[in-house]
Amino acid sequence: MGLIWTILGLIVIGLIAGAIARLVVPGKQDMSIGMTIVLGIVGSFVGGFLGFLLFGADPAGGFLQPAGIIGSIIGAILVLVIYLAVSRRRGASTRRV
Repeated sequence: MGLIWTILGLIVIGLIAGAIARLVVPGKQDMSIGMTIVLGIVGSFVGGFLGFLLFGADPAGGFLQPAGIIGSIIGAILVLVIYLAVSRRRGASTRRV
């Protein structure tokens, strides 16, 4: 039963972090709710990894671990900015052809 609550918690935190990241980053992002949740979940793990690197957390928990809500939001913002840069660059290169 604990695993189900962990997965539901990741989904809820992912939705919140992804939505806040989309509100903070300027410009239009064509993403569904599912992609927003995935953005937040990936951002949570990026935030956990950055927290491990910056604050030297205990590696017994693993290098990729979910972060708190603030770390998740920061990670989701970073992931969204990188995603937008890559997708715009890819779109610009296909228009030249």
